[in-house]
Amino acid sequence: MKKESMTALISLFARAYHREHNKIRIFDDSVAGRLLTECEYERIAERMADGIGWFCPSFQGTEEEALRWVVDNQLSPAVLGRAAFAERALQTAVRLGTGQLLVLGAGYDTFAFRQPEWAKKLSILEVDHPATAEDKQSRLNYAGVEIPGNVCFVAADFEEWGWERLIFECERFSRDKISFCSLLGVVYYVSGEVFKSILSFVSALPRGSALAFDYPEKNRGERTEKQAALAEAAQEKMQTGFTCREMEKLLADYGLLLYEHLTPQEMTEQYFSAYNAANPSHRMTAMENTNYCLAVKR
Repeated sequence: MKKESMTALISLFARAYHREHNKIRIFDDSVAGRLLTECEYERIAERMADGIGWFCPSFQGTEEEALRWVVDNQLSPAVLGRAAFAERALQTAVRLGTGQLLVLGAGYDTFAFRQPEWAKKLSILEVDHPATAEDKQSRLNYAGVEIPGNVCFVAADFEEWGWERLIFECERFSRDKISFCSLLGVVYYVSGEVFKSILSFVSALPRGSALAFDYPEKNRGERTEKQAALAEAAQEKMQTGFTCREMEKLLADYGLLLYEHLTPQEMTEQYFSAYNAANPSHRMTAMENTNYCLAVKR
């Protein structure tokens, strides 16, 4: 059984690289670098730098400059943007009474292991495919990363019917707590029916619960086409996207109010501006044809 998602490992690499090479950061992940071995980090860096001719045929520069170009233009924008978006929304939700965090499709998300003080009273459930969850816990143990007492893991495969039951049956899960669900970098890879099952799960949570997620539009730009090609090469094919109107209707069908719906331009303006001001020669823009949503249970 495949234990790790290559796209998730590349996302982990992007977060680690961004922290290591920048003082002004779009998103600061202090744990990501610890979950990759030195060999994995170097191997991914080498592969990305070697691919500069495919990413940018006109590029001229050193190997390190090539790596920086690939990371800043292709790998980091989506990864950093969605994490910053979700964690800002979570902080607001906690201030308003949220008591439970469900990290759906957790992958190598690290929020639970670098919790700020305001998150310590949350119950945190990481939900992911059994093989991925096993690999992540192995990496945490190997790196000596402490698993806080308010964190538990739920092994569930979204592709299997009745996956929601595994969450409902978890001793740490409360049906009564207002919950915040994050679903980052997941909608791209699941079928429409699986995404609907996730929305159905969120709709069964208490009023005021929220879902933060990113999703691709049906039309792809040049960078998103390359993202799709990378994913397919890793045997993690991206599936169809949604128009903004389709997404708004779908959320409404499940009783979810679209509270925030950011376009790439809005994401760049709100989350990348400080970084871009400090790094004029390495500016980043959010991935085109990718939107960011915060939906709330009515």
